[in-house]
Amino acid sequence: LDLIRLSIDERVYIKCRGDRELRGKQIQITMEEPLDLIRLSIDERVYIKCRGDRELRGKLHAYDQHLNMILGDVEETVTTTEVDPETDEEIVKKAVRRVGMLFVRGDIIVLVSPPLRVT
Repeated sequence: LDLIRLSIDERVYIKCRGDRELRGKQIQITMEEPLDLIRLSIDERVYIKCRGDRELRGKLHAYDQHLNMILGDVEETVTTTEVDPETDEEIVKKAVRRVGMLFVRGDIIVLVSPPLRVT
């Protein structure tokens, strides 16, 4: 069954392409809990902001009720700021690395942003 997400607000409408019986019809999925939004982002690329000025972008493979997550094809960005002792100017540095598979502990997660969905 091949699904296309159409919109997201309080409801998500999914249009089915693969199954003849459902092809072209819209199925409504109601979100009742905050983790429903995470569930709908499985196998999609998500943005995660973590404590310690870390940001992650990757494909969400799994999660649990503690918001522990397994991400694949991850890009991690770590932002650090230093003060130049001579000029007292802040210097912002960003370090980026790629990781094939990553386990993210839920207690460091500040924000999870699902992929942008268009109608």
